[in-house]
This record gives sequence, C-alpha cells and structure tokens, in this order.
Amino acid sequence: MESAFQRSVSLRASRRAERNNTHRQTKDADAEGGFFSSGRFTQDYAIKVVWKMGFIRLVLVGGILWILLILTVLLFHVLSCQSSLAFFSAICSRDGKVFIMLDTMGLVLKPPHRCPIPLADDLDKIVIPKRRTPDKVVHRLSYITEDNIANNGSQSPPGPPLCGGHQSWLQRQESFNLKSTMKVHCGFNRGGGAEMESKDIKYVERCRFVVASGIFDGYDLPHQPSNISQCSEKLFCFLMVVDEVSIDFMKNNATVREDNDGGRWVGIWRLILLKHQPYDEPRRNGKVPKILTHRLFPQAQYSIWIDGKMELIVDPLLVLERYLWRGKHTCAIAQHKHHHSIYEEADANKRRKRYARPLIDLQMKIYLYEGMEPWSPKKKTISDVPEGAIIIREHTALNNLFSCLWFNEVNLFTPRDQLSFGYVVYQLGGRLKFFMFPNCEYNSLFVLHPHTREHSSKVEWVKSLDEFKGKNSSLKERRGGLGLWTPYPGNLDSVVLPPVARTSRSG
Repeated sequence: MESAFQRSVSLRASRRAERNNTHRQTKDADAEGGFFSSGRFTQDYAIKVVWKMGFIRLVLVGGILWILLILTVLLFHVLSCQSSLAFFSAICSRDGKVFIMLDTMGLVLKPPHRCPIPLADDLDKIVIPKRRTPDKVVHRLSYITEDNIANNGSQSPPGPPLCGGHQSWLQRQESFNLKSTMKVHCGFNRGGGAEMESKDIKYVERCRFVVASGIFDGYDLPHQPSNISQCSEKLFCFLMVVDEVSIDFMKNNATVREDNDGGRWVGIWRLILLKHQPYDEPRRNGKVPKILTHRLFPQAQYSIWIDGKMELIVDPLLVLERYLWRGKHTCAIAQHKHHHSIYEEADANKRRKRYARPLIDLQMKIYLYEGMEPWSPKKKTISDVPEGAIIIREHTALNNLFSCLWFNEVNLFTPRDQLSFGYVVYQLGGRLKFFMFPNCEYNSLFVLHPHTREHSSKVEWVKSLDEFKGKNSSLKERRGGLGLWTPYPGNLDSVVLPPVARTSRSG
C-alpha cells in the first residue's frame, strides 16, 4: 500500500508540475502575444502620422511649385510680348493658348479699356453755335469732276471713268500747297460710280447735323444707337450708307421698312444706297462715305462718322459739345491704342495680313522719300496714327480739303486709311488743327460688335510685286490703287524703311 501511495503522490506531483508548466507557457505566450500586439499598434500609428505629415508637405510644396510656375509663365509672357521676335510675339496672340489660359486666371495685365468722358451735365444748357467757324486758310474749295488725261501729265493709260480720277503725281503735290482758293480731286468724278438715288438726295438736303455710318458687302447689320435724347432724334439725321449686297442682306436678316416716300429704314437709320460701286474692294468702297462725308451730304454742317460695327452709346449732341464746341475745335479723332508712327501701323498691317506686304512697303517708301519721319515726342502731334472708327467734324473748307487729300491717298495707294492720315497732316505743315482725344474715351463711346463675316480681295495676298507682271496683271485693281501701278517719279531704290520696335503685344 505504501508503494501504491507513493506512486499516487508522485503522479499528482508530476501532473501539478505539468499544469504549472502549461500555465507558465500560457502566460508567457499571452505575455508574448500582448507585446507583439502593442508593438504592431505603435508601428501602424507612426506610419499614419508620417503619411499625414508627408501628404501635408506634399500639398504645400505642390502649391508653392504651382504658384512659382504661374509666376514664371506670366513673367515670360510679359517679357516675350515686348519682343520683336516672331516666335515670342506669336505666344501673345489673343487666340493663343497661353494668353487664353492666363486671361482666364485673371493674370493678363491690361491697360485701361474705358474711362469716363467729361460730358455736359445738362443737354438743355448746351449752346449750339449759330454760325460756322470762319475759314482763315482756305476760303473757297471746289472739286475736279472731269478727267483730262491728255493734259494732266498722268502716265496712267486711258480707261473708264474713275471715282477718284486719274490724279497725276504733279497734281498730287500741288494739292498740298494751301491757297485761299483751291480746286482738287475729291472723288465723285463723273461716271465713276457712287451715285445716290434721287429720293435719298432729296432727303439729305435737310440734314444739317449728321450721324453717318456705312456697311458694304453685307459684312454687318445696323446697330441701333442707345441713350439718344428726343432733342437729338429731331436734330440729327442718322444715315447708313450701303450697297446693293448689304440691302439684300438686311432684308433677309433685319426689319427693313419703307416710308411713304420710298425711303428705307432699319430702326433709326435711314439707308442711303450707293449704286454702281466705284471700287473692286468693299473696304475701299467704305472709305467714300467715311472720308468724303461732306461730299455725300453737302448741306451738313456737322458730322459724326462711326464704323458699321459700332453701336453708339452716347448722345451725339453731347459728343459735339465735348469734342468740338467746348475746346473750339473743328475736327476730333481718337488716338490709336498702341501705335504713334505710321511705320508701326504699317508693320502691324503686314504681320496681320491686312493688306499685301509689298504694296504697303511701296506706300511707306514713298512717304519716307517725301520726308515723312517716324513719330517722336518732338513732333507737335500727339500721334500720327488715329483710331479711325470715329471722326467728328465741322465741315469747314480746311477740314473738307483735308478729307479730299486723305481720300486721294486712299484712292492712290492702299485702303488702310490709318497709314495716310498722319502723312496728310504732315504735308499740310501743321495748319490743320484737330483734337486727338484719349483712346480710353473712344472705347467709352461705343459697344464694338463683331462682323457677320469677313471680306477680302485677291490683291491682299500678293507677296511680291513680280506677281503683277505678265499673265498675273489681272491681280491689279482696275479702279483703285493707281499710285501703286503708275511709275513714281522719284528713285526709291535707296529708300530703307526704318526699323520698328514693337512696344506692346498688339504693336
């Protein structure tokens, strides 16, 4: 029994030892598992903290880099827009992706587009002059209406009657010598076209105050002026000069009504039809009413010309008071937004393919040969280049003469009238006094509308004067640009056009 008892105690002891070992192993295992769980938690937490801090840093660094990138692009854009290199200047095009992107973000630096016009406070207090401004330089002006090709020294071959006539180089030079009595070419040569209908001639005879505009080749629709007072509606004739193509276009796209006398109207505008267009180019046809307003409407004492794409938003009586009567001016025109020199304007016209480059160059060489220097601050004029979409005039003899001489340059050379304005001012030796007002005021006079379509002529795409020789002589305009085809009496071989430095993206 003792042996059995001893075996029982020994067995219980061994079982207790096994249980103790098992319990110890379990505790060790639990302890070990707890240690590993706690360590894994700490490691995950540290990773999350690092990830969050890294993400924040990434966002901040990315934002800083993005801002630096925008500033770099903007700086490059601003600097490159002042460059004369074609590659850089192309980046600054309004249609370019860089310009559009920066403009969308509001990062394009723009000059003041509009500024307040110091208009009169009360229309009723405006005093309308009762008399015309006296003519101190030219007292009597008449016009050449018949061509005498055999005796005028012109080398132009005889041909059909021309609106501008076959003005010789000698006649052109003599027309710049001011005298008290003068007779000059001024369009409307007999049989040259640009004829008004009798009903319109009768209507315009009553027009002393005129707001005139013109649309040719159907590239615009009349835009009704706004803010027009009842006084101005009675005082002014609103005359829209058009051709047959434009009349048909308006009938299909606007409301054209007829009055009892057969006059045609679109809103406030009386349509004045010019039959038998004098030129091949619609652009040159448009210069007839624009520049020769005094010839179309001879009874008018005052006229305000606005281009067909413009919507006048200022009462015309306020316009006359601000730009003519207040400063005792007889002619007012806005200065160009970017250009001061005609050679700058010529360069811009060539780059934008506004007309044939060799023909613009030829015109500029003739002007330079005849002494027209690039504009500089030393000149008495604010600028040699106007913004020609508005012309405000009293029809004095000197202003009428200037209009004739200006038109003759458009008739002889290119229809880009801004190229010849400053040249005629130069030839008159500063005797024409005009008010050239700020461009920002010009922009406050109108709302600008896009053309319904563009027009062009074959001559605009000519790249060399050689293209006019031989079989390609058909490219020459039959009724305009005569000075480009008639041999110039001076030697232009040594004339080198002055270099042009672009002063702005649009320059």
